[in-house]
Amino acid sequence: MKKLMLGNEAVARGLYEAGCGVASSYPGTPSTEITEALAKYPEVYAEWAPNEKVACETALGAAIGGRRAFCAMKHVGLNVAADPLFTASYTGVNAGMVLAVADDPGMHSSQNEQDSRHYAVAAKLPMVEPADSAECIAFVKEAYRLSEEYDTPVLLRMSTRISHSQSLVETAPRAELPLKAYEKNPAKYVMMPAFAKAKHPKVEARQQALAEFAETTSLNQVVPGSRKIGIIAAGTTYQYAREAMGEGASYLKLGLVNPLPTKLIQDFAAGVDKVYVIEELDDVIEAHCRKIGVEVTGKGLFPWVGEFSQRLVAEKLAGVGEPAYVFPEPVPVRPPVMCAGCPHRGLFYALNKLKVTVSGDIGCYTLGASAPLNAMDTTICMGASISALHGFNAARGEESAARSVAVIGDSTFIHSGITSLINVSYNMGISTVIVLDNSITGMTGHQQNPTTGLTLKGDPTAKVSIEKLCEAIGISRVRVVDPYDLEAVLAAVKEELAVKEPSVIISRRPCALLKYVKHEAPLKIGPEKCKGCKACLKLGCPAISMADGKARIDVSQCVGCGVCEGLCAFGAIGK
Repeated sequence: MKKLMLGNEAVARGLYEAGCGVASSYPGTPSTEITEALAKYPEVYAEWAPNEKVACETALGAAIGGRRAFCAMKHVGLNVAADPLFTASYTGVNAGMVLAVADDPGMHSSQNEQDSRHYAVAAKLPMVEPADSAECIAFVKEAYRLSEEYDTPVLLRMSTRISHSQSLVETAPRAELPLKAYEKNPAKYVMMPAFAKAKHPKVEARQQALAEFAETTSLNQVVPGSRKIGIIAAGTTYQYAREAMGEGASYLKLGLVNPLPTKLIQDFAAGVDKVYVIEELDDVIEAHCRKIGVEVTGKGLFPWVGEFSQRLVAEKLAGVGEPAYVFPEPVPVRPPVMCAGCPHRGLFYALNKLKVTVSGDIGCYTLGASAPLNAMDTTICMGASISALHGFNAARGEESAARSVAVIGDSTFIHSGITSLINVSYNMGISTVIVLDNSITGMTGHQQNPTTGLTLKGDPTAKVSIEKLCEAIGISRVRVVDPYDLEAVLAAVKEELAVKEPSVIISRRPCALLKYVKHEAPLKIGPEKCKGCKACLKLGCPAISMADGKARIDVSQCVGCGVCEGLCAFGAIGK
């Protein structure tokens, strides 16, 4: 059966067809849809883990237990999973294990732009990189074959464009695989120094064997064309080059990006006049080419940062390329904002009003850093808000603690905020932490998490109580506020900042976009009472704008949260 599939959906299909039995992931754009799509196949056990480290360990345990396993994450999630991944390179597997990591060139939804190929090199693990949805299916199957033949986890590198673009695939039946036998083998799976020392030479031998395999595998293909230009590329950059240059170049399309071939590259370079390496982000392929004596042009011509395009390739290689369409007049930018009725808006308005230092975290609430709220000072990585505030206050003293807070979402708190809060409690810090509990993992598209009481597949399960969790780790001051109630929020923050002990405020209201949330009737502004003072605009609500000197509310967006109503000194806003 042929059909169009997103790259992420195709990865899930490949996992299903390859007989994957266990999948554990943490949502992260652009990888999220892989596990969501995989969960629709009843033959596969699929779950959301609290974080990527746990997901990787779960998948490895399943593979050791004899079932083909999988985990997925975005590029920064691989930082979290790196600890078990590096050791998994030594232990190897029993049944196959594939880890998908989705890079985000251009940082469409990420805090940095790292290149995950470095992890494959550092951990000495094979990495494959598909260039379209059909290859997503095929490469997943080949990844499992390699995993089991070479006794290793295999990395599948995705990117935003491959993950979120559609192309034609041909589906096949599922391979029903028996559960492999598990045999106790401490020398293989217990990585204490005596056993680990014996495993490292085996890892090096495996790398050498895989490097030889790279010379002949069909994952790497030569696509003939003009011999004047030779292009070495992988994944989405191959698609850009192919569309931009067509038959005007020959291509070495690399599907196995670690380890890279040597003779194949040398032979390809010998058959063309000039070789270009086109790769997003770092010079991984280019550096390898130079190491094996092949002169190429790469980062001297192509940028080190950002996402590439067909036009960029055409401009760099042929001096051509025009925008597909030029707008007749300037189009205003439309930056992302918190949704109308977002429960985080009132909280950030209150923090801005109090002029406190805000240590931020990763989530849709990071938009609280933007104008007009301007209510965030730092954002580093998942869970860092609490740890960084603790360090900030340790450096600056009690006066700083009385004027600073950390904000963190419910899912992020479970991901990596708990240990940070334990650090505050254990080391007698006096920081104030605000958990923004919107009852869902919001930024990545409404995934369940351990605080929601539902699994990935929607089954009822144990629900983590944030209040009891905080109390259990030694936080005696824990309170819950409704972020729509500005006066209560302001009072709670003032009171907790005034005490010289750690405290947690839980700002609790469900995300306004959740289907079960029942909204109030839209508010309206009486033009006869509106003075045009623009105080309501300080909320940054997309439902509020100005027209003819008066504020107005877009009733198609307003959910009647009432936060703006309390800001109007003239009583112009009402139901």
